[in-house]
Amino acid sequence: MRTQTMENDLHLTTRHTVRDVVNLPAFAGFGKFILPLDRGRYDEAMPLERVASLLPYHSHVTAEAVVHTINDMVDKAASGELGFYDFYTDRQKQLDATKASTGLFFFRGKPGAPFAVICPGGGFSYVASIHEGFPHALALSQKGYNAFVLQYRVGGERIATQDLAAALSFIFENAAALAVSTKDYSLWGSSAGARMVARIGSYGAGVYGGADLPRPSTVVMAYTGHTDFTEQDPPTFAVVGDRDGIASPATMERRVNALRGAGVNVEFHVYRGVGHGFGLGNGTAAEGWLDDATRFWEDHSSSPSTPAAPSVRLS
Repeated sequence: MRTQTMENDLHLTTRHTVRDVVNLPAFAGFGKFILPLDRGRYDEAMPLERVASLLPYHSHVTAEAVVHTINDMVDKAASGELGFYDFYTDRQKQLDATKASTGLFFFRGKPGAPFAVICPGGGFSYVASIHEGFPHALALSQKGYNAFVLQYRVGGERIATQDLAAALSFIFENAAALAVSTKDYSLWGSSAGARMVARIGSYGAGVYGGADLPRPSTVVMAYTGHTDFTEQDPPTFAVVGDRDGIASPATMERRVNALRGAGVNVEFHVYRGVGHGFGLGNGTAAEGWLDDATRFWEDHSSSPSTPAAPSVRLS
């Protein structure tokens, strides 16, 4: 197991560059995973004011929000509230070099509280953690929940889902050391990431090479055209914008209706004037959806009370 706890660094501005983010001492060992650089085609000297160009499948990406998230993460790394873990062993990475491009960001909440694993989207060509992973995890950890953001391999749904299964197995195996409860955990995914969490919710981690684990208490799916399901699917919270040109709202509604017909509890929201990849949806009709999703998770947990937010920072 590997973790990082760093000293604070100067905060960045939109005038700083991709290189500055990658080389931040606070992010030593995982700086290359902060921005979506998986496609391998980017300019290290590009200022962060142009960061939206790194996320072609996403909307409502602002440089100011990205920099705010990065600076929050710098602070959390300094205080020990942010960790990064390898869930594949050195041996596994030696046998398959692609596994070196994986890891788990851990945003600490209340010790012993349930955890969420967040899988950002990116069309399996990049991992959009900076827009729909880290902001979600920061919000959940502020509510007292433990939140993980998955850095997975790009290239296809199956290998990405295998990474999610391996990451879940790692969390369960190391739950005591991580100080997280494995009871009532939830899976959150956006676009491509939503397909991954839906797969695990439907079929379990064991089908994708992980341990034989309990299914999540809740699956949260944002803007995906995924339609496969089983009658054993967990309660599902789904959101999409009515202007989504990638994940059809009509397709999502068909899945929701099919799930309801199978007896699965589903809550579905369509937001006016919102396109694909809206993240937290700040400044749009989708703003506040994460709070609704959290409430849905709490409603479908065996211990539905919200954990108290940490009163002191962890070291």
